[in-house]
Amino acid sequence: MGSKRSPWPGWVYRSGQDAPYQSSLSNERTFLAWIHTSLALLATGVGLDVVDLSIPDAAKTAISVALVLLALATAVFSWVRWATTERAMRLNQTIPSPGYGVLLVVVVAVIAAVLIVSWL
Repeated sequence: MGSKRSPWPGWVYRSGQDAPYQSSLSNERTFLAWIHTSLALLATGVGLDVVDLSIPDAAKTAISVALVLLALATAVFSWVRWATTERAMRLNQTIPSPGYGVLLVVVVAVIAAVLIVSWL
């Protein structure tokens, strides 16, 4: 029979007590929602680069790169957010605030504004 493996990542699960199942599963659903957002940003960045739009190529490329970088940052943030939230629940601490959401909103709003101005 195999040995029981420790949950990964150790820094999340090494201390504290198991969080209630509902809370842990809710945290996982939030992680998956952020991953969906990351995939949508990635698809939009790639799609914008492929579609022929009536905006300058340099602007289109810059926006595409910004969206792909934002997708990467969102994917990384989603995992860090899941891990820090899971650890906080295990240690009965306050859940960290989702500060990244503000950055996401600002960048998407700026990109939308640039696209709107380009189309006018």
